[in-house]
Order: sequence, then C-alpha cells, then structure tokens
Amino acid sequence: MAIDLHAASWSLDAMKTLGEILSDWVRAQRRADDQPLLLMLSGAQGIGKSTAMRQLARDIPGLVTLGLDDFYLTQAERRSLADRVHPLFETRGPPGTHDLTLLNQVLEGLLSGAPTSLPVFDKASDDRCPPSDWPWVSEPPKVILLEGWMIGALPDAGAPMSAPLNAVEAQDEQGHWRSFQERALADGYAKLWDLADAFCHLCAPDFSAVLNWRLQQEESNLGLLPGTLPDERRLWVARFIQHYERITRRMLAGGRRSGLAIHLDAQRRVVGAHQSS
Repeated sequence: MAIDLHAASWSLDAMKTLGEILSDWVRAQRRADDQPLLLMLSGAQGIGKSTAMRQLARDIPGLVTLGLDDFYLTQAERRSLADRVHPLFETRGPPGTHDLTLLNQVLEGLLSGAPTSLPVFDKASDDRCPPSDWPWVSEPPKVILLEGWMIGALPDAGAPMSAPLNAVEAQDEQGHWRSFQERALADGYAKLWDLADAFCHLCAPDFSAVLNWRLQQEESNLGLLPGTLPDERRLWVARFIQHYERITRRMLAGGRRSGLAIHLDAQRRVVGAHQSS
C-alpha cells in the first residue's frame, strides 16, 4: 500500500477530551491514493474507547467503526475449540477466540466500497447475533477504524514456557492455551495488523488501573452506584481479566505494533503521547 502517514502534522492538546484527541489523530492521517483509510486502535478494557468512539462518529464524516469484540467466534465454535485445544478457550477474548475469516471478509467489502453487513456480538447471551440483526453499511467509507483491547499485540514465543502469571494461567499446566494464542498472534492476527495504515494505542498506567476500570464498567453495565458492586461479582471480574493479563502487560511494556501511544493516568486523563517508529 502506498501510504503517507506523515503528510499532516499531529500534536497533543491535553485540554481536549480523549475523543477530540483521537479525532485530531484520524484527521492527520493521509493516504497517497483515494482508498479508504484503515486505522487500528488498542486500549485496555474500561479505558474509555466507547466514549471516544461516539465523539469520533460525530467528528469524522464517512467513518465506519468496527469492534474486535463483535467478531468473536460463536459459543458453539468456542466450545469446539475448548474441546480440541484447552477448556480455557470457552471464555471469549484472548487471541484465537475471534473469527478472523469473517473479519477479513467484512474489511474486504468495506475497502471495496460494496454494501457490507457488520456482525454484532451479544455479550449478555455470549453469542453472535443472527445475521438478520446486523446493520448494513451501504455507502463507501472514507475511514475504517478497528478497535479492541489487543489490537497490534505482538507474539512472544517464550510465553507458553514461562511461569503462570495468575490462577487462570495456572490451569494451563502444559502451556497449550498460551501456545495456541502465540501461534495465532504470529499468523492470522499479524496478517490482520499488516493491513493497517496506522495504529494508535491507549496506554493505561498499569494493570491495576485496568482492573479498577473494568470493575467500574461492570457497575455501569449493571446500573449500580460506584463502589456498590457485590463481592462475588468483583471476584468474577478479577478472575475474568486474568485471561487478558499477560498480553495486556506485554502491550503496556511496548510489545505492540508501532504507532501513536497516548498515555492516560488512573483517572483516564491524558498525560502524554509519543510516536514510535
């Protein structure tokens, strides 16, 4: 692809909201041809991607946003994967639990300008919605933004042999769950990342902030006041994000595709940014 990513200048204005800063970043990207831009955005759970996406939808004409979460394998497909590889694959989220064939088909349709339906995953039922419920994009997009927690993550071939980070990884005694993830990152996901014109990474200060944000997100999802999440649900959230811990920590340490890194503090305030080559 003939891409000129530096045709427009980009600078951080800390007085702006995260959504406004991301809008500035999107507008700063350029291609040398008239093809739609394909941008990719990473950010840990609860960091504020959904709020930022609403701002982008208002600011950027011709924007189509795709969430990696909407491309999870179906519940039946994950059960089959769990039977074949490791029981931990019944839980959605880690590399290997996404339908990359479907995602590439959707991207191909959008990039060609053809009318394209966008999958929807219902987290309440833990399964993909029927195609009759998928929205359609009928007009050729100018910008396609793919967002998700692990966008741009790099593989680590040594991870399967390392000591478990938490109780979830301790269930993967032979490293089969981690090995499958690392092979997926080195293959199908790497090919997906190769399609991007540019990356932006929203960086948490540490993993403890990610846990706190995910707890806040769970309270919001359940319509509860801050600090009122029941203990059993707090324990469930703490265990759930252990499925994501290793790769989240890797990305925070720099194990990600190069691009713009926007750093936030524990209150989700933007505190800095830098462009990696």
